[in-house]
Amino acid sequence: MSCKLLLACLIATLAATPLLAEQQPIQVASPHFTLVTDAGEKQARHILDNFERMRWMFQTLFPQANVDPPGPILVFAAKNKKEFEALEPQAYLAKGQLTLAGYFLTTTEKNFVLLRLDAESEHPFATVFHEYTHLQFRDAGTWMPLWLNEGMAEFYQNTDFKDKQVLLGEPSTDDILYLRQNRLIPLETLFRVDQSSPYYHEESKGSVFYSESWALTHYLMVGDREHGTQRIRDYLLHVSQHLDPVTAATQAFGDLKQLEKALGFYIEQSQYKQFILSSAAAPIDPASYSVSTLTLPQYDAERADLLAYIGRASDARSLLANVIAADPKLALPHETMGYLAFRDGDMAAAQKAYSEAVDLDSQSYIAHYNFASFTQSNGNATDPRIETSLRAAIRLNPRFAPAYDQLAGWYARQHIKMDEAQALNLKAITLDRSNLGFRLNASNLLLMLGKFDDAEKTLRVAQALAKSPSDASLLAGRIEQIESIKRANAANAAAQSASETVRLPDGTVTAVVSGSESADPPPRHPVEAADGPKHIVIGTLRDVECASPGYMEFRVEAAGKGKSAHVYTPNRFKIDLEALGFNPPAQMNPCLDFEGAKARVQFATGSDKTIDGLIVMIELRSLAAPPQQ
Repeated sequence: MSCKLLLACLIATLAATPLLAEQQPIQVASPHFTLVTDAGEKQARHILDNFERMRWMFQTLFPQANVDPPGPILVFAAKNKKEFEALEPQAYLAKGQLTLAGYFLTTTEKNFVLLRLDAESEHPFATVFHEYTHLQFRDAGTWMPLWLNEGMAEFYQNTDFKDKQVLLGEPSTDDILYLRQNRLIPLETLFRVDQSSPYYHEESKGSVFYSESWALTHYLMVGDREHGTQRIRDYLLHVSQHLDPVTAATQAFGDLKQLEKALGFYIEQSQYKQFILSSAAAPIDPASYSVSTLTLPQYDAERADLLAYIGRASDARSLLANVIAADPKLALPHETMGYLAFRDGDMAAAQKAYSEAVDLDSQSYIAHYNFASFTQSNGNATDPRIETSLRAAIRLNPRFAPAYDQLAGWYARQHIKMDEAQALNLKAITLDRSNLGFRLNASNLLLMLGKFDDAEKTLRVAQALAKSPSDASLLAGRIEQIESIKRANAANAAAQSASETVRLPDGTVTAVVSGSESADPPPRHPVEAADGPKHIVIGTLRDVECASPGYMEFRVEAAGKGKSAHVYTPNRFKIDLEALGFNPPAQMNPCLDFEGAKARVQFATGSDKTIDGLIVMIELRSLAAPPQQ
């Protein structure tokens, strides 16, 4: 071969190298995670295998826990620093900021993991594993003491995956050295640290807090394993029952001064143990992962969605404009535009964008759910597409509780499929037992059905879920309303004669004969169409009264020098109801919730001159504040 030919071969090889190095973007999906990368299929499968084993580890160690969040977990694997910086939060790009190797973002809708694959560290993804641990304990986050929540996350963040083993609880050299050089926080203080404590926020104190939380958690978990005790489990049981965290610690751990002394010796020792968990039997099959090639617009759409949620709105919009121009039939960019419009407070634009995503056959439950939500809040509460989209959201993500709750509320407001509405609401509560709003909605639905004993019982169970004084006050006020109605009904049943009336729990008035319900009383005002001259009054709703089956009337007490009005509707289930500037409860009960509300009411003059007219539309501005104890 001549030199000239050899040189040509070399030039051809060099020219081909960049093309061979470029990897087509791909999406790889395992049963519980979806990964997007341009670093190649082999790398993608390896990462997903580790995440699946991390999930399996938590499922094995905490069999009663709900290890899967309702929203999907989307993993972005950036092959180098440049790609990672194009997606990480803007705050970390400033000079002198911490250099990240991984980032975890959890929201009510989606969960994002951002990894940098060229990071050089013994545990490059420690931050991700730390936050993933918090995700596992999300249901306990409202009552689990902060030291244990952070101690668990620190304990599991150094998890290492070998061929057939999982190594967890590897000691943190940095934490040990730091604690040996600094004074420990007294345990009574550590156990009381909360989100407002300086130990959680100030840099120097924060370091002691995290390090000591890791050390105490490690000491207790290793000790429980060695001696067959269950101190951490007992402690969690005590605090879950609202026992003071220091009292709970004394009951579970014994004398705190002795524990503090033992912890000091533990920190000073030269050897530490860790756990080895065999994962050979884990039901994980990397061969079952699905792989699909992404076009550049599809890849950029995924990246733009991450940028939007991570807070880089300007970068997201720039990328989205290019994506939509390149492939206008992609649904995800419109969904992301809807999210950005919502973040900006533009509800009309959000509804339009989510509608476009749905029309493009989006397979995202979020697009369907948010389209239904914004369509209702923007005054189109009877649009049949609301039901279609909520059913699509449930089909696409059967574990997403808000879709069940919202569909139940939609049926209740239309006064249709009430039995199914109850079943849907029960499903929402089953999926998210800690959600106070779902239980309030369940109580409202039971009130509408006249089941006030069940409605009261639902609220009393919900009292254990109150997270603030305002929550407790709201529940107490609702319970008092129901008890007042029950007392009145009991008195009526004992004292009233035939043709007298009683007020049902939703505010409805019905006739009774010898304590039993009879035929409904005739309507107080004519049943006629609201087609007379229209008027508008803005003010506070007062003296709300309902009668069976759908009658409702109230006064609108106008503010200032405005003219008040006394209005009614023969069928409260058919009025045009809108909300301006706030989101009303999903299963609002007009007969109970309208009293004291601020609203703009349109009504039409009718044939009955003893009342101002028939209700055409109610635009709620706000509901009355919950009663105070």
